[in-house]
Amino acid sequence: MSLLQLSGYLLFTAFICYLIALVLFGGAIKPTKVANAPASAEKWGKLAITVTIIGFIANLGYFILRWIYTGHAPVSNMFEFTTAFGMFVIAAFIVSYFMYRVAALGVVALPIAILIIGYAAMFPREVSPLVPSLQSHWLTIHVITAAMSQAVLALSAVAGLVYLLKHVDVKKASKERFCLEAVMFSLVLVIGFIVSSVTFSAMGYSATYQYVDKEGRTGVVEYHNPALFGMNEYIEVKAVDPDAKQKVYEPVVEAEQSFQPLVEMPAIINAKKLTTVVYSVLFGTVIYLLIRLISRRSISEMVQPLVQKVNSSLADEIGYRAVLIGFPLFTLGALIFAMIWAHEAWSRFWGWDPKEVWALITWLFYAAFLHLRLSKGWEGKKSAWLALIGFGIIMFNLVVVNLILAGLHSYA
Repeated sequence: MSLLQLSGYLLFTAFICYLIALVLFGGAIKPTKVANAPASAEKWGKLAITVTIIGFIANLGYFILRWIYTGHAPVSNMFEFTTAFGMFVIAAFIVSYFMYRVAALGVVALPIAILIIGYAAMFPREVSPLVPSLQSHWLTIHVITAAMSQAVLALSAVAGLVYLLKHVDVKKASKERFCLEAVMFSLVLVIGFIVSSVTFSAMGYSATYQYVDKEGRTGVVEYHNPALFGMNEYIEVKAVDPDAKQKVYEPVVEAEQSFQPLVEMPAIINAKKLTTVVYSVLFGTVIYLLIRLISRRSISEMVQPLVQKVNSSLADEIGYRAVLIGFPLFTLGALIFAMIWAHEAWSRFWGWDPKEVWALITWLFYAAFLHLRLSKGWEGKKSAWLALIGFGIIMFNLVVVNLILAGLHSYA
């Protein structure tokens, strides 16, 4: 068994452990009127955090073994970075649990980490040589620090979501209830991405197109789902000899054509990944509607009873402290270290690449968060909503900026 295979088994073990721990945390916070309920909840909580730690150790083992196998930090493509991000979210939760002993955080943090790792698993896992710009120790320092900072900031969103689930009246129509349910819907969209990826993979769908990128160069892209959006100046092609190392393509005749893209996108848009995002939204929406149809109530209403025992002041404090720690880490990882790497890779500190611009937007948002919290006294619901918006900005960066907008930082 190779180190790469073993690392894959460890990642799967971690995923299963997180699922089991989620159920156990549910037992720790389940409302009950039994006399010895506190003692029982404590036992459930100890068991849940133990399983979580076992899962994290397996997750860390995956990270280390893949690093040894590849010879570089496993953060160089979408699969590697996203699994690392999920691992750091778990690490941030474990630290917070031992500091505050709030089991309800596990009911929110673990599903988010599970969805992040499940999302990562849908991307190619192959190990490929790094391009010259990625062969830098500063890249490792920059990406790992940025991922850690975003994981800590994600913890503030976890605490904020717990706070809002307790204090928003989910049975009464209001803007707050609508926004809270929108957050739940966005989490279901990740499930939609996983289901759509698995569905088309099981179907074995494949179509290859030749296109012209924004630099005027010709490239070839393979779709694994019916193409809704076409790459710039696309034409469907097929390999003359599929087994040849250097593939030669020829246009597909009209009679052999598979599903054709409906809309051609400009070169700045990655049409293949935009197609994947649209399918994720379509599948996720169907799943969400099925959940609502079967349960006959909103997801927020289903989850709310699990957080009724949470100390509101403590949840608010956890969210605030997470930003206090995550913001300076993000400043180092996503801005300062990133600039050093950019200068080493491209001989400039800043270039207004989509990823760089969004990192700056994220930094400015959390700077505003701290300003409003410290100077204007925005606590409680206001602070919780800001934490969720901040996490939404981080996820927009991870999904839309990485996948749809073409740039120097686009992950494989």
